[in-house]
Amino acid sequence: MTQHVHRPIDMPLRTGLNRSQLWEAADNGLIKCWEVGRQRAARFPDLAQRCLADELPVLGWKGGVSRSLKKSQKYGSLKYLAQWQGLRGEDLDIDLSVERALTCSRTKMVVTFTPDRTKYFNQVPETETPA
Repeated sequence: MTQHVHRPIDMPLRTGLNRSQLWEAADNGLIKCWEVGRQRAARFPDLAQRCLADELPVLGWKGGVSRSLKKSQKYGSLKYLAQWQGLRGEDLDIDLSVERALTCSRTKMVVTFTPDRTKYFNQVPETETPA
């Protein structure tokens, strides 16, 4: 299995691939998530600007934060990280064997993006911190 997924930002979006090729190949769908991020950046420039400002907005994958929680850390999906990189106009650059922590500039929440799905699927929902 590929341990590192990388694609330069100047590569064209792929076309003509079936579901299996998009989601079940060695990259586990990370390239598709990144491509969706690139497309969303063009359609939603305000969202792209938030990502460029190091915010971790809520997207379609686990990892975004909408508010500060009592627990200041949580786990997120590598698919979120791939889409976020696309929204920022960056190369796709994800090592499947390591976790990567980012801090949301708006909420100060630390999100650790992990290849271990059990870490983010088994998270107990948190309550908001008092304002």
